Amino acid sequence: MKINKGYIAVGLIIAFTLIFELAAHADESDHASKITLNQSVRIPGQVLPAGSYLFKLIDTDSTEHVVQIFSANQDVLYGTFLTSSTELQEPASDIELTFAEPESGGLPVLLKWFYPGDEIGNEFVYSKQTEKQIAQDRLQNVLANQTSMSNSGTEGAGN
Repeated sequence: MKINKGYIAVGLIIAFTLIFELAAHADESDHASKITLNQSVRIPGQVLPAGSYLFKLIDTDSTEHVVQIFSANQDVLYGTFLTSSTELQEPASDIELTFAEPESGGLPVLLKWFYPGDEIGNEFVYSKQTEKQIAQDRLQNVLANQTSMSNSGTEGAGN
C-alpha cells in the first residue's frame, strides 16, 4: 500500500496549525495578568504586600470564577479565591481593579479585577463583616497596564 507524501504533509500542516492555535490562546483563556501594587492591599483573608503579582483564572465555565494570585515569577501561590461575575458598562481598555478605601485610613480592599477587553470581571467574595465595612468605604477604580498598577492615586501609572 502506497501512502501519498502530499497527504502526509497536508495532515502534518493541519495538525501543527491546530496545536499552535490552541497554544496561542492558552494565555488569554486564563486571563493571566501581571500587576504591580505600590502599597499593601487587603484580599480575602490576608494582605498582599507591595510588589508584583500574577492573577490567573482557573475556572471560566461558570458564573463563579476561581482566581489564583501568585508571585510574579509564580513560585509562591498567595491564594485561591472564589469570585463572582461582575459587569462593566463597556469593556475594560486595560486591566481594571476596583478598591474600597476605608475612611478610617486602613489598607485598601481589592474588590474587582477586569481583564482588558472584557465586560465581565471577577468580584472577590468577603465575609459578611468585611462586606459591611466595605459598604461604608469609598470605591476607587484603577486602570493599569499589563505590568504596572498604582492604587495610591485616581489612576494607574503605566510603564
